[in-house]
Amino acid sequence: MISGPSGVGKSTVGELVLERADRLVRSVSLTTRAPRRGEVDGREYRFIERAGFEELSARGKLLEWAVVHGNLYGTDEEWVRQRLAEDLCVLLEIDVQGGGRVKRRCPDAVLVFLLPPAWDELERRLRRRETDSKEEIARRLDGARSELAAAPGYDYLVVNDDLERCVGEVLAIVASERLKTGRAVLGGPGAD
Repeated sequence: MISGPSGVGKSTVGELVLERADRLVRSVSLTTRAPRRGEVDGREYRFIERAGFEELSARGKLLEWAVVHGNLYGTDEEWVRQRLAEDLCVLLEIDVQGGGRVKRRCPDAVLVFLLPPAWDELERRLRRRETDSKEEIARRLDGARSELAAAPGYDYLVVNDDLERCVGEVLAIVASERLKTGRAVLGGPGAD
């Protein structure tokens, strides 16, 4: 899992890691938020109405879910289990709430936290995206403070100050974790 505050580069790093790693697929999260300009349902997110999301949650069909900036985000557990049964690794780009929930349900999950090189750089990246209002940017920056406080609970901390180095470090983590003996995956050998 890759987590970090809005604007840290989770999507960009995730895309590059996916391009360069073997047998790694990205989980497409469910969300109740409206699509941004250029987003396609099923590619960036699976956009779903709040009632449908709440029904999936009530039926226990979500591996994790969280409220982020007033919207619901979650991971379809059945989809993840199917990919793991195919001997694939699954990359989740999720917030710290979701990361904690997955780690509790799947202790062998590997959590990577992306850190910005500095606070002002994080703010600059959010403003440069030009996808959010000033109010939304302020809300995201406020949320980033609490998200950064969760970083010490992650398995790995990677600073995204140089994109190529950052991607290389995440790829090294993926390779290293694959080589660990006794690695149990959700629903795989050794899992409870």
